[in-house]
This record gives sequence, C-alpha cells and structure tokens, in this order.
Amino acid sequence: MSAMSNSNWSRRSLFRAAAGMAAAGSLAACGGNNGRGGGAGSGVALTQYFHAYGEAGTEQAIRKYAKAYDKAAVSTQWITSADFESKLFATLLTKNAPDLFEFHPQIQMVKSGQVADLTDIIEPVRNDFNPADITSHTVDGKIYGVRMIDDPQFFFYRKSMLEKAKVEVPTTLDELAEAAAKLTTGKVKGLYMGDDLHSVINPMIWSAGADTLDAKNQIAYHTPAVIEGIKKMRKLFTSGHLLLGAPTASWDPSSLNQGLCAIQFCGMWAMPSIQKALGDDWGVFPFPKTVDSGKPSVYNGGWSMFVNAKGKNVEAAKAYVKWLWIDQKKYQEEWATSFGFHIPPRTSIAQTATKLKSGNAAEGVRLFNEFGHFDNIGWTQAMITSLEDVFANAVRKDMDPEAALDKADTAVERELKKLFG
Repeated sequence: MSAMSNSNWSRRSLFRAAAGMAAAGSLAACGGNNGRGGGAGSGVALTQYFHAYGEAGTEQAIRKYAKAYDKAAVSTQWITSADFESKLFATLLTKNAPDLFEFHPQIQMVKSGQVADLTDIIEPVRNDFNPADITSHTVDGKIYGVRMIDDPQFFFYRKSMLEKAKVEVPTTLDELAEAAAKLTTGKVKGLYMGDDLHSVINPMIWSAGADTLDAKNQIAYHTPAVIEGIKKMRKLFTSGHLLLGAPTASWDPSSLNQGLCAIQFCGMWAMPSIQKALGDDWGVFPFPKTVDSGKPSVYNGGWSMFVNAKGKNVEAAKAYVKWLWIDQKKYQEEWATSFGFHIPPRTSIAQTATKLKSGNAAEGVRLFNEFGHFDNIGWTQAMITSLEDVFANAVRKDMDPEAALDKADTAVERELKKLFG
C-alpha cells in the first residue's frame, strides 16, 4: 500500500533510527493530547498509533475495527507518515505513550523492554502464520509483534513499451541495464528505483547469493559477487537511463502510471492503482540475478502490531491485539486486500483471498513464495545505514567498492558486538 509499507530503505531507516534512539532513551520527550477516548466495556481506554496510509478507506477501516470491540474504548492516532516515527518514539518516552502501535521487527525494542512478549496469544495459531513472519519477530524463542500484512516488492513494467523496444523481461542485472538503455527515449527513462536506490540494496545482495547477516549473526554481505553488483549499479547510475528526481517517491506507482519510466521498482500494494491506470498493459518480475551464480530475489516488507510493555494496560492491549489481529479473520482479509494488495500473513486467509488468485496478483504471490526474503530482527538501523553509505559512496559517488564495504564492516561489527557480544 503506497505509504503503507516500509517500502524503501530510506523510509525504513527513519523508523529504525527513531527506534534506536528511543531504545537508547535519547529522544526528547513531548506531551500533547493523545486522543484517549472515554471508557467502554470494562472501562479501560486504549490508544493505538498508525501512520497515515496512502489509500482511501484505510483510516475508516481501522476506526471501524476499534469501534466494533466492546471490551475497551480504543482510540486511534492517525499520524502523518512523515512525522510517524519521530512522534511515536518521542511519545513512547512520556506518560502519553500509546498502548499499542504498528512498526517493524527491531531487536533494540526487545532488548530495551519496550515491546511486550506476545508468545501466549500467537502460540495457539503460530502454525497458521507464514513461518518467516514468526522467525522475523522472534528473539530467544519469544515472539514480539503480530504481523498484519506482508508487502512483497518487485519490478513493474509496461508490456507495450518492452514490446515496442523488442526487450525481453530481464533475468540478470546486466540485462536490466541493457533494457533500461533500450527503453530510454525522449521523455521516458528506462528504469526507476528511487533517487537514493535504498530500496534495492538488499535485493541486490540477495540476488548475488549473499545476505546481510548469516544464521550466526556474522557479516554475510561482503562477497566478490556483491562487489561485482555494486560496480554494475554504479555503471547503471551513471548511464543516464535511470529516472532521477521523479515527482513522487518510488513507493508511489505514479511514475510508471504516467509513462515517465518503462520499469519501476515498487510494492504489491500498488497493483490496484496500476491496473486502474494501465489496464492489462503491465507485468512484474523479481530483482534479477546480480551475477550468473545468484538467484532472483523479492524483498518482503510489511507492518506488524506491537504492545507497549511499559504501558499501564498491557494485558488489555494484548487482548485487543488478539481479538483484532488473531481472531477477526474477516477484518484481516479486508485490511490486506481491500485498499491495495498485500499478502495476509495467515496461511488460511491467504489461501482464500480471491483478489490474489488471478493475473499479476497471483504472479506476485508466486514470486513472494519462491524468492521472498524477510526482515532480520538483528539487522539494526546502524547496519542499514552502513550499507546505505556503501551505495552513497560507491554507487552514487565513485568510491572503490572494497573500501566502501570495509568501512561498512567496521560499523556493523561494532553493532554486532553491542547486541550479541
């Protein structure tokens, strides 16, 4: 869903940065009206924080769900996307802190005691969740956070533009660069991946057969194939075939819809909007192999619901989370498929979600299942920033990739030592 997903690294890094600061207790506290409503049912009042989603109907839906709950009065703070992370993490340090909030898996929040253990409410249905969604929210065997939606991200392309230029769907990063060159004509650029390219850093690493961290929480991104990938990305960045300075960020499909580019990296949430604008003149493909020995990849973003472990109503907040995000399957399916397309994290719901059964939506689900990579809860903001710096220095500027990765290693090792000893 456009603004709904942690759809590119720069967006996500803002959240992670705020999380890191909040965990360290360094954000300035700010008060203000938290919008708590009057009591209902047991007389408990709960406040939940959501960022302002891009699609019409989302705010009304969240408020509708809250109103249907009769065990507490649940009020919603619907916060402008740009302000969400700073508002959330500043407020978490005050007496006006929300009882529950949406966010992404973040190990500092667990280690600082900010988020409650939700194992007891998830355990009875854990086998109905995508196993990767359980893993990405688990620390030391305990589950923190209930996944609400899964947001796979891939390349969207205009079929007619590729046909006209006699371009096949790319299966390697080299082919993607060649396609971008052939598709660039007049006012149309071949490819759009955002100005900073943050959203494709991890897919490029995965498609090189590497990873951010391995199973033992050791650096796994510093490989010859990744170095090769960085060099290819540098060549692409300087080619003149990338759309840079687009009117909207890459999570918004407007550039593709308006014909400013032939191929755009975006998320599954955009499918209904693209279908409305382009009819059937579009398709999707995963991030292609960075090198011949690699494998295509799909980054799976998404949002999860967390309970504030430092709040006054932890058990009441957990009860609401259980009611809405575990028991109310009808609402969960509506949330995932009625305002943009997302994959429900619950297998039973994903299997019956009719809107995802045909056409490009079904293809998106297939790519997600075959090539999907999920968040690593131990991959922190400082680590994310270190790889963003690699792209800033070696792709957007002309630093030697090996030197850029060495610099990243130093920052990542420092974080790993703090977190895991």
